Amino acid sequence: MKLKVGIGYDVHQLTENRKFFLGGTEIPDSPLGALGHSDADCLIHAVIDALLGAANLRDIGFQYPDNKEEYKDIDSKKLLKDTFDKITAKGYSIENIDSIICLQKPKISKFIPQMQQILADILNLDCEDITIKATTTEHLGFTGRSEGISAYSVCLLKKE
Repeated sequence: MKLKVGIGYDVHQLTENRKFFLGGTEIPDSPLGALGHSDADCLIHAVIDALLGAANLRDIGFQYPDNKEEYKDIDSKKLLKDTFDKITAKGYSIENIDSIICLQKPKISKFIPQMQQILADILNLDCEDITIKATTTEHLGFTGRSEGISAYSVCLLKKE
């Protein structure tokens, strides 16, 4: 058996007049949304990078470049499903994923169970195998000033 660890990081600017997606969930009534070529789902992008890295498939920018029209405004859940297909084609299965979202506001803790279920459904996992945490940065840095959002993710892959 072979075990591989991957780490992912993503960041997006927050802006007005943009829907806000995290973990495949639209965060309602948010005055700001994440800016990006796709739907800018920071959590899913960090998870994708962790999975791709662990499977030695480079990174999200290589697999899904932001200069390709086919990815313009794409639902990041589709990218996550495609990433899952890529890693399973290489013989890997996911043992667990641990993620953290850094965001000053809005508060998102009540959406975490829904995010876990969405990711679990796409990745064929139990919700117990997906941890999502949220934190503020105590008003420090770009996240603390509500200028942006960042997310980190770590995964463990197994190959029999």
